[in-house]
Amino acid sequence: MLGDITVAKEIYIAYGYTDMRKSIDGLAAIVQEQFHLDPFSKCLFLFCGKRRNRMKALMWESDGFVLLYKRLENGNFKWPRRETEVRPISWQEFRWLMEGLEIEQKGAIKPALPGAFC
Repeated sequence: MLGDITVAKEIYIAYGYTDMRKSIDGLAAIVQEQFHLDPFSKCLFLFCGKRRNRMKALMWESDGFVLLYKRLENGNFKWPRRETEVRPISWQEFRWLMEGLEIEQKGAIKPALPGAFC
């Protein structure tokens, strides 16, 4: 299905600025060469420009790449700016990002790992 991002196994956010003139080939090259990840995996890769009001998402479907582009009319994305870094984010962090919030919410309850009693 065209652009169904819910099939993505993981979401990766590219910190820092990305040249928004880059298209599918340029963004796939960043994923492969700079971040050492496989652009053909079932992952969603997120990129943001310098003004932080535009975002591109790249994902491989079984027959080709899908490139999604979002431009905000009011406000900007709270995009992390550590240079040349990529990290996986959860679906909850993705929702926060799309709602104009930072992906690292200080007041959020973090998922707990199962532990031993006593």
